[in-house]
Amino acid sequence: MARSKSLRTARKQDPLLLRRLLRAKDRMDAASHEAWPVARLARVSGVSQAHFARSFKDAFGVPPHRYLLTRRIEQAAALLRDSDLPITEIALQTGWSSLGTFGRTFRDVTGKSPSELRAWQRRTAHRLEVVPHCFVSAAQRPNLTIAVSEKRRRATGDMGAPDNAEEGSCS
Repeated sequence: MARSKSLRTARKQDPLLLRRLLRAKDRMDAASHEAWPVARLARVSGVSQAHFARSFKDAFGVPPHRYLLTRRIEQAAALLRDSDLPITEIALQTGWSSLGTFGRTFRDVTGKSPSELRAWQRRTAHRLEVVPHCFVSAAQRPNLTIAVSEKRRRATGDMGAPDNAEEGSCS
């Protein structure tokens, strides 16, 4: 429902503003290893910081920082799967300045540490060879809404079943 609301809001936005927001999003995609504070993204888009942050979330359904985290985690997971680079090198290449923050965030989002994910992907790689790459990528894309909800649930001490209401939906 939140996604359809953001799509309705995006349709109401000025096409020129959407083009500017896409320019900032494309820059983040092309250089996700770089620091992208809202001030820099707003300059790329040619709008104020507050307007950029609000408009980006309305257009894409997530705040700019969360979008950037998603891209970094996706790229790290791909490097873990497709290369033999050390985890420290992967963390640095994907824009993390602290290995501890990378590991903690990666585990919060994916449910596995980087080394656990690498081992799991190597054990199950042969099963995914027959599945088109676009489906594998979409299925393995981190859902930061769920990860953030899970983190909040743990912080409140509710150790019951995780809130997975969104996991079953196709998007």
